[in-house]
Amino acid sequence: MEIRTARFFLVPCLLLSILVLWGQSLAQGKAAAAPRPPLKVFISVDMEGIWGVVHGNQCSSDSPEYQLARKWMVQDTNAVVQGLFEAGATEVVVNDSHGSMRNIIASELDPRAVLISGSPKPMSMMEGLDSSFAACILVGYHARAGSAPAILDHTISGAAIYSIRINGIEMPELGINAAIAGYFNVPVVMLTGDTETCRQARELLGQSLVVVPVKEAVNRLAARNYARDKVLADLRDGARKALNSVKGFQAYKLQSPYQFEINLHTSQQAELGVLIPGVKRPAPRTLTFTSQDYLEGFKLMRALIALAGVS
Repeated sequence: MEIRTARFFLVPCLLLSILVLWGQSLAQGKAAAAPRPPLKVFISVDMEGIWGVVHGNQCSSDSPEYQLARKWMVQDTNAVVQGLFEAGATEVVVNDSHGSMRNIIASELDPRAVLISGSPKPMSMMEGLDSSFAACILVGYHARAGSAPAILDHTISGAAIYSIRINGIEMPELGINAAIAGYFNVPVVMLTGDTETCRQARELLGQSLVVVPVKEAVNRLAARNYARDKVLADLRDGARKALNSVKGFQAYKLQSPYQFEINLHTSQQAELGVLIPGVKRPAPRTLTFTSQDYLEGFKLMRALIALAGVS
């Protein structure tokens, strides 16, 4: 009688234990099979701040020096892309952001990255960015107009723009574009360029920004380019460090309403822009306007710059 009783209790207990273990195994299997959450990174790539580039000829498609600079451009970008994937990125989108925006040699870009190429684009250097991205990186950027020493310093259009101020702050392109990232609540976590551009970036976006200087300007058309292998390693390591620290960064945001001030080189360049409703001309070479939405203001600013180019 005692043996039967023991068996009566033992069999159900064994069955229960088997069911529990089976359930745990299924749960572990599902957890292992579950896809990791997306970690998307947006890269905007300009050309003047790429390693080796010191002259406008290298950035112009009609120059024999251009093809070599394009290779340096894709090499700098690939080093960053590699570091991002090593740090756990699940998707990397690269936006070609210089001139015609058809500079990066597509066949030589890391095949894991998505490339946005060509122009015009509604968001220009930041086309493709939205709130689904975890981080933004600016590669090959340059200092604002009037900087020295800095390689090929200018702000959007060297032929038209003397300076751009938003909410009273004189902006380099990196600041204008960082505010677009901030519009989507995406932090800029890394920037590459010459030493002056890196300094301006940290001054505006904070000292925690990961910067990778690839050269030091001697003057506007000459630089000390750092050792190539070290630069590529620094770009890869910088990207890895930036993405690993992404939770510590905050998006760069300006306060609404947004006050735009565009200062042009000549008074003639302001003549067409003032025909647009809402645009004022407080000085012969200056156009101003106010926008409640930063992205709308950015697009109007770009339109005014385009008009200045044909005035």
